[in-house]
Amino acid sequence: MAALWDDVVRDEAAVREAAAAAVDAALLEGVLMRTAGEPNASDVVTYAPFTLLPSAVPRALFEQAYAVQQDFNLLVDAISQNKEFLEHTLASTIKVDDFTARLFRIHKQVLEEGLAQSVFLGINRSDYMFDRGLDGTPALKQIEINTIAASFGGLISRTMAVHRRVLQVLGRWEEASRLLPNQPAAGLAEGIATAWQLYGSPSAVVMFLVEEDQRNIFDQRCVESELWSRKIRVIRKRFRDVFEKGSLDAARRLFVDGQEVAVVYYREGYVPQSYNQQNWEARLLLERSRAVKCPDIATQLAGTKKVQQELSRAGVLEQLLPTQPEAVSRLRQTFTGLYSLEQGEEGDRMAAAAIADPDRFVLKPQREGGGNNLYGEELRQVLEKLRDSPERNSYILMDKIKPQPALNYLLRAHSPLHVSQCISELGIFGVYVRQGKELVLNRAAGHLLRTKAVEQADGGVAAGVAVLDTPYLQ
Repeated sequence: MAALWDDVVRDEAAVREAAAAAVDAALLEGVLMRTAGEPNASDVVTYAPFTLLPSAVPRALFEQAYAVQQDFNLLVDAISQNKEFLEHTLASTIKVDDFTARLFRIHKQVLEEGLAQSVFLGINRSDYMFDRGLDGTPALKQIEINTIAASFGGLISRTMAVHRRVLQVLGRWEEASRLLPNQPAAGLAEGIATAWQLYGSPSAVVMFLVEEDQRNIFDQRCVESELWSRKIRVIRKRFRDVFEKGSLDAARRLFVDGQEVAVVYYREGYVPQSYNQQNWEARLLLERSRAVKCPDIATQLAGTKKVQQELSRAGVLEQLLPTQPEAVSRLRQTFTGLYSLEQGEEGDRMAAAAIADPDRFVLKPQREGGGNNLYGEELRQVLEKLRDSPERNSYILMDKIKPQPALNYLLRAHSPLHVSQCISELGIFGVYVRQGKELVLNRAAGHLLRTKAVEQADGGVAAGVAVLDTPYLQ
């Protein structure tokens, strides 16, 4: 795999020519972001960072990731409906993690009041790396599943065309023709449109709930465009708009600024920094409504790291998917080692093991969005500090996945062009819609490949670490 583009990487003149063509292709195709200096203005934009060359991905593992995505959709949906499982699994975490606790309190309040929502939409992304085994054979191992604001389905829909152009410039016509089509923006829009239709009010809108700073707006606009083409009206609002202009009628229909909302698509709300008291009140209003939330708060809780760790315990998958033994087998094959750090004999033993050999593990808090995990010496220091503290319950421990590096160029605006040793992360988008107890839609909706330099421990594209990529199957 590492030798795929070795001859190109060593030809400096060809690299410079291809990089110039690549940047123009990215602008032409709309692989765009707003600038850090003007995150809410589109009069000056730049290209989203991406690799110069598509990265090699083992075909069998790529196909395995797609094949298991419908199983992950079923699993997330099952967890979201299992109040007892969520309560039991998160019991220790919510004692020490205020953010998870506040989400869980809203979840309980909505259930006690009685759900007004009858249509449920899940858009998730299951992320993997290709772990290099003792014999060098790569294996598909899950890093996490993102159940809220899973991003870059829009821009990645346009990235393959950029890499195809690069390969054409390099004279690699056959390789260019082998790049796979990939349209997650259309797949995500299909899920939203299905939920909107089942909601049953043709005049109602889809509301994208967005951040105050909207640097990644073009990724969202790709999905919006798909919805507008289906004659579905889209509005963009922030939490403060909901607080100031949102209301429920007697039937708990949601109105924002006078418009009935059929679907709330969260691209915000996954980190504590998203919330002040007004925003928590807005979130409660949304969750109490009849509108289809993507995700509803139970599904957001299903994506927590503590739930991920609990799923690896013997018998838990069988409890959640009792009639799906083949799905259970496929799911379990993707799991890596996941360990509880709760106070007690097991947690003490794992904390001691991680302190003694920190490079073997990743320490994961209950957070999304990239840049939150801890590695190496930092991991050791945090665990030593928390060794006897209940706060340790807010983390889990995971075996560190070790993929095979390969050479590539990471193209970023205003950054010098130089070759890097890189590793990649594959995400598969999943979409499902449930009406009552009936699963109406369940599919894999496309893929996202992100690549970063090996010296970067953690972080996604939005965090400024990884870049967009295209798989080249081998």
